[in-house]
Formats: sequence, structure tokens, C-alpha cells
Amino acid sequence: MTPDNKSINETIDKNIVLRTENMTMQFGGVVAVDNLHLTIREHQIVALIGPNGAGKTTAFNMITGVYTPSSGKIFLHGEDITGMSPDKITRKGVARTFQNIRLFKDLSVFDNIIIAKHFSMHSNIFSATLRLPGAVRAEKKMREESEELLERMGLADVKDAVASSLPYGQQRHLEIARALATKPELLLLDEPAAGMNPQETEDLTASIKQIQQDFNLTVFLIEHHMDLVMEISDRIYVLDFGQTIGKGTPAEIQNNPRVVEAYLGVDDDAEN
Repeated sequence: MTPDNKSINETIDKNIVLRTENMTMQFGGVVAVDNLHLTIREHQIVALIGPNGAGKTTAFNMITGVYTPSSGKIFLHGEDITGMSPDKITRKGVARTFQNIRLFKDLSVFDNIIIAKHFSMHSNIFSATLRLPGAVRAEKKMREESEELLERMGLADVKDAVASSLPYGQQRHLEIARALATKPELLLLDEPAAGMNPQETEDLTASIKQIQQDFNLTVFLIEHHMDLVMEISDRIYVLDFGQTIGKGTPAEIQNNPRVVEAYLGVDDDAEN
């Protein structure tokens, strides 16, 4: 390899945020995810699609440390994070949302953000308890950043509202805001449009693109709404019964016969 080629390859490698090698999850005799190879580069929006039960959320759970893969490896910026605990993975710059919204529903919108913010607060318990100057400054900065985040997410007007009182679409936006509060580099969205009406889905599509740009993020999402997926994705991976049956650009996926048969070819009138 020439020095120039080596330099090019090193640059390409540095641009890889997430990579999985032969990532496999087996539950008893059932293989939920089978030898999944993923490569996600900086600032991409990548989608993982497939029928219900294809293994999509299981893949997310392995990447975020909820499950330890039965075999295979997961690399974040080249570091092996396989089997690392969820809190450590969060501190390394990975945040996620869930298919079923998991807010602190009895707390205010603002408090939901503040709790998430504590992941990025550096003062220790001792200094915080004694209200030492460093802790006070950190607390002030954290509250200011939370206010700014709510403003940017269109939630400033409801910051004192109880989270459970928000309309469904706003609860989804709050969950994304809470993930952003941890200052991630990689944001995983598990069916963010689930339960949304067409207008809410259209608004969310624009919001994800804006968030990706404003926060300089790499986004990895699971989604059944194909209009959303095809509009915002740079690259798509398709799972069926745990196996990868297609990968490529939206145009390549739309023209992949195996994908069309397994997933995209379902009745257009069926509800996603």
C-alpha cells in the first residue's frame, strides 16, 4: 500500500462512527439477529427496516448495551464496546429513544431534561451537596442548556407541564430532546413515528433532518413509515428473520426484488 492510499484508508476509518462484525443474538434455539454487519459513517442518517419480529430492536439493544451479543463485535469510533453497560455507552456519546415512550411521566418537561443532563455534569456528589462554586456553576450551565434545548425543540412553552399531559407528538419530541440532553454523537431512534398521524409524521421527518444538522449528529433509526425512511436516509439496511436481505441507498432498496417481496411489497393499504 502506498503512503497516499494508507492515508486515504485511515481517513475513511476515522469517519466510521459505528461498525458491527458478525453481530449475533440467540435466545435459546432462536436466532434473533444473525451475523449483522453494519457500517455507519459520520453525519449519515441510516435506517434499519424489516417486518415485525425481524430483529431490529434486538440489534439496537445490543448496540446500546441492553443485550450482550451471543457472538460478534461492536465498535464505536474503532473502540470495542461489545457487552459494555448502557450507562458507559451513553457516556461515550450514544443516546437512544424507545418504541414505547419512556418519559418520567409524573415530572415536568423541564425536569425530564435536567435528569438526562446529569449524565454530562462533571461535578461530584460531595461538591454538589456542599454547593461549592464549581458545582453551582455547573448546575447553572446545565439549567441554561436545558432551557435552550427545549427552545430549539419547540417545547419551551410547555416546560412546566407534566410530561404525561402533553399530546402524543410532543411526548415523542420530549423523548428525543431528553436523548439530546446527554450530548450524543450517535442518536438511535426506535420507531420515532410510531402512533403518529400523517401530519405529525411529516413534521417529525423535517425535525429529524433539522436535528441531525443542528446538533452535528449521526442518526440510526428503526422505522416502518417508508415515506419517512426514503426521504431522510442516506443508507438503509433490511432485516428479515434476523438476516440481512438488503443494504444500500433508498433507490437501491426500492428496486431490490428480495426486499420488495419481504417487506416493501406489502399491501399499500395496510397500516404501518
